[in-house]
Amino acid sequence: PTWPLTGLPLDDPAAAQHPAVVVKVGNYDKHPQRGSANADIIYEEIINANVSRFAFVFHSKSASEVGPIRSGRRQDVNLFGSLNKPVFAWAGGNKTVTGEVQSSDLVDLSQFKCKGSCYRSGDDKPVEFTLMFNVDKVFTMTFPTAGVPEPQFQYLKAGDAPAGKPSAGLNLNMESYKVDWTWNADAKIYERAQNGRPDKDKDGTLLTTNNVVVLAMTYLPGISGSPDAQSTGKGEAFVFTGGNYVHGTWTRADRLHPFTLTDDDGNPILLTPGRTFIELPRDGNTLPKG
Repeated sequence: PTWPLTGLPLDDPAAAQHPAVVVKVGNYDKHPQRGSANADIIYEEIINANVSRFAFVFHSKSASEVGPIRSGRRQDVNLFGSLNKPVFAWAGGNKTVTGEVQSSDLVDLSQFKCKGSCYRSGDDKPVEFTLMFNVDKVFTMTFPTAGVPEPQFQYLKAGDAPAGKPSAGLNLNMESYKVDWTWNADAKIYERAQNGRPDKDKDGTLLTTNNVVVLAMTYLPGISGSPDAQSTGKGEAFVFTGGNYVHGTWTRADRLHPFTLTDDDGNPILLTPGRTFIELPRDGNTLPKG
């Protein structure tokens, strides 16, 4: 048995019988994120004002301090539907977004319903950057309508080499943010930089991952100037795993299914077991290094 969101070995299958927790986290150079190291999957999506926002997905591990917690978007309902009714930890949103979340199968755990699992940090900075979630506490809570997540990707078996060709990493634009992922061959990990600097959590932990999956998105105009990612259908995919790069296509029949990744020959793209970072840039904004 393996953990569904990482493909890593699972010693006790009973330990995985709880829902995934999706936490919306702000992405700010001056107000670093907290808790990224324990997320199984991280999404980066474009929002309004030409910036991006993270969604940390916890299942195999948790964290006592995750944030800064920010608002959700309409596109979140579609993006996270494949996680089988996950708990959605967020700051809240405008009336339209709140209504769509509450009428969806996501379990609404906004700051107004967090039941002691969210709090304000004591840091001396504007209040909009002080909301945190204690995912350790969320894991102890019961959510009758939430489900156990299904695997989102296919993984290599132990000892198998990744497909594709060697690549040093990638550069991409997430609107006004310049993102660089560099393959560290010694550590066998991808390391993230943003706007020319290493991307680190508040505690100094460098943001790293075992896989970078870039899914080129069409964004349509949404409400309040916020773009809306069209995460069903098909599009171009750029997959970086184990120091190799594979070009292909993503397809997704509906919001309840995960993304299916196939290479240019129609073969399934297999990831390295471990953490996965999903980038959702606009079409035409990804460039592999070397």
